Amino acid sequence: MDCLFCKIINGDIPCSKIYEDDTVLAFNDIDPQAPVHFLIIPKQHIKSVDEINSGNSAIIAHIFEVIAKLATQLELADGYRVVTNCGKDGGQSVGHLHFHILGKRSLKWPPG
Repeated sequence: MDCLFCKIINGDIPCSKIYEDDTVLAFNDIDPQAPVHFLIIPKQHIKSVDEINSGNSAIIAHIFEVIAKLATQLELADGYRVVTNCGKDGGQSVGHLHFHILGKRSLKWPPG
């Protein structure tokens, strides 16, 4: 499989890891858009939101539990944004489900 995030999970490509357990990996974004900007990915290859089903939805619940834990540790009490892109038109650049967490600055909607 030629998946960038699978290579990061396997240790073939280094990352700035901030959290890891048996199910997920979280690491700082290489092109941060906020003072805090990290990604959290499932270790199981799930291509996108479109592939979430009853067999893997517990992984997604766990991801959000970890996001809440990391938000507390990183002192994001004033708020943060969780973003995932789905498909080409949705802006998904890596075919492995991932969530961006951005914080420590005021975030507007629409983004910009």
